[in-house]
Amino acid sequence: MYTNSSTPSQNQKPIEPVGIIPRSIIRTLNRFRLQLFPTSNSLILQEFQISRYQVLVSVQCLLSLIFIPLLVTFLAKTFLFFPLTEYIWNTQNEDLFLNSYLEKEALAELQDFEEQLYFEYFVSPSTYETPNWASYQTESTISTFQSFSTLNFPEILKSEIQKKTLELATIYNQKSIEAIINLFSDFFSFGTFALLVRTLKAQIIILKSFLLESIYSLSDTSKSFLLILVTDLLVGFHSPRGWELFLELVLNRFGFPHDENFIFLFVATLPVLLDTVFKYWIFRYLNKISPSTVATYHAMIE
Repeated sequence: MYTNSSTPSQNQKPIEPVGIIPRSIIRTLNRFRLQLFPTSNSLILQEFQISRYQVLVSVQCLLSLIFIPLLVTFLAKTFLFFPLTEYIWNTQNEDLFLNSYLEKEALAELQDFEEQLYFEYFVSPSTYETPNWASYQTESTISTFQSFSTLNFPEILKSEIQKKTLELATIYNQKSIEAIINLFSDFFSFGTFALLVRTLKAQIIILKSFLLESIYSLSDTSKSFLLILVTDLLVGFHSPRGWELFLELVLNRFGFPHDENFIFLFVATLPVLLDTVFKYWIFRYLNKISPSTVATYHAMIE
């Protein structure tokens, strides 16, 4: 049977007719017309309420993600981890040090104290004067620089060393306990944060949209400035020293040894990986979202 070829197919999409006046001007006139009518007040009020709700939910979600894990971790650390760890460590453990690194650090501090005491002993002998001082002041004693345990010094010096030894033992025993507590409390904090992220999915979506809208509302110069600031802080010329301090802080917090080879490898690898990720993100995503920001960014770094 013969069919008319001019009949449009069912799968063919209708073509929007193009008028003499551009559609952008028509949309602008429609918005202006809506604002002239009394219903425009309700539309503006509704938009304001939506914006207000978005801001309140975003602030509430952000504060919850920051302060709830800190508060829960503080309470758990104070009333659960600290008493339990201190009791188990002091009653069921015979060692004072968590690892050999803390032991070496304590011995080095004790040796420095002994050397300082040794120096003060011969510079100002009147400070440690005893009735038998003349019998201790010999040439061999002055010329020999060794540990106090092998020198026949007055008892007051040995007493000072014993006090310092007990003080260091107490301090480093507490450091070992704190390192274990920090490890458990940080895991507990990350677990609390992950639980909040899973619970507050809707609020996080609103927070994400609010942050993206705030960032996109900035000018291209401001966005380029923030991009340069973040990249220079993380992967800039002076960033390796900052990464070293950060890694040393983490190692001190958990009582791990300061391995220079590991620190140098970490500092030499992580900034390079972050720099690659930033360049890929700029090329892959930012170049599509905001090409003008990328152009401004390249113009500022050149």
